[in-house]
Amino acid sequence: MKRVLITGAAGVIGRVLRAGFAGQYALRLADIAPQAPAGEHEEIVTADITRPERLREIMEGVDTVVHLAGIPDEDTWQKIRDMNIDGCYNVFEAARQAGVKRMVFASSNHAVGFHRRDRMIDDTVMVRPDSRYGVSKAFGEALGRLYADKYGMSVACLRIGSFRADDQPTAPRHLYSWISHRDMVQLTRRCIDAPDYHFVIVYGVSDNARNRWSNANARALGYRPEDDAQTHAPEILASAEAEDATEALFHGGFGCLREFDGDPHRID
Repeated sequence: MKRVLITGAAGVIGRVLRAGFAGQYALRLADIAPQAPAGEHEEIVTADITRPERLREIMEGVDTVVHLAGIPDEDTWQKIRDMNIDGCYNVFEAARQAGVKRMVFASSNHAVGFHRRDRMIDDTVMVRPDSRYGVSKAFGEALGRLYADKYGMSVACLRIGSFRADDQPTAPRHLYSWISHRDMVQLTRRCIDAPDYHFVIVYGVSDNARNRWSNANARALGYRPEDDAQTHAPEILASAEAEDATEALFHGGFGCLREFDGDPHRID
């Protein structure tokens, strides 16, 4: 069995992947927060990604790292810097030192959030972060590119869309951006198991009828999403508040609206 290390394993996505990967990989589950007791083919470790001396130890014998740990939303620059920038570097560097061959990095659609939503975008568009959080994910993608090119690590960056703890899309934007739990498990498995690739950016999104993200790279890895937010459209459109006019212009949605004091007409 491949040995897969998941950082941030106690988080929402981490718990879903843990359940979805059960019996498929030998899992090393790392987090600073408490976790459920280890099951078969599981190992629980306590690790803080801001402490690199511990990370090197838990990378031993690992085939693939799925890096989820970090601040999961917009926050102060200090918190974002410590966890999502310095911490992300610590994880990549510890993996390199330990000889890990593959990294699956949890990026975000907010790395490209200020692209206009009326345009379909793909993995080749320039980064256009909509928040400090988005900046940190753009940094992680650039770091992944460096480690692929300079050190030969196989790196996949997942620009995750709207992942919901309850597995239900509830807002109008989710009709474009939602990813279900089982599709998230499948996509991450494809990134772990696909034959050798150098560096790839894929969008973490289900087979939504209103999707605005071209996902050819994910298809090339074998990803075949099974769910569509459109099945929830009637109740969403009947009960949810409409998006703010500025928010609705951009792929990042609410990520663009927070603290926004610009002129949307100047954002081409």
